[in-house]
Amino acid sequence: MRCPYCQNERSHVLDTTHDSQGGIRRRRECINCKRRFSTYERPILATPLIIKQDGTREAFDREKLEHGIQIACAKRPVSAANIERLVGEIESRLQSMGRSEVSSRIVGDMVINGLKALDLIAYIRYAIVYLQLDDLQAIRKEIDKVLEG
Repeated sequence: MRCPYCQNERSHVLDTTHDSQGGIRRRRECINCKRRFSTYERPILATPLIIKQDGTREAFDREKLEHGIQIACAKRPVSAANIERLVGEIESRLQSMGRSEVSSRIVGDMVINGLKALDLIAYIRYAIVYLQLDDLQAIRKEIDKVLEG
């Protein structure tokens, strides 16, 4: 592992923790500059191709998913750890499906359900785009559903 500060290739591990998705977080210290940094390792499992609404297929992109969720959660009291956890859960669920292709609708539904549990404002922001709520009445109906349930 190369030190992000001095680029030295030698470091030693101070602490190791495991998460529920099989990932490993390691706290390291550079042998050269003595600065500390963390690394995160996660197993690379096959993720399905995503079938978009227009019929095209693209590889699952974890960063693209995370970015979309970050936009919905902008200026909300949602921690980066919670966003990372949600992205990890969605990726794990897709991998555990064991399918080679999955509709983008399934991924969107996973995001919408995760955001609903995480932050209702972020949920509404995402729903406006995902559910194509293109007028105020449709947005109001969705907000009323959230408030009722």
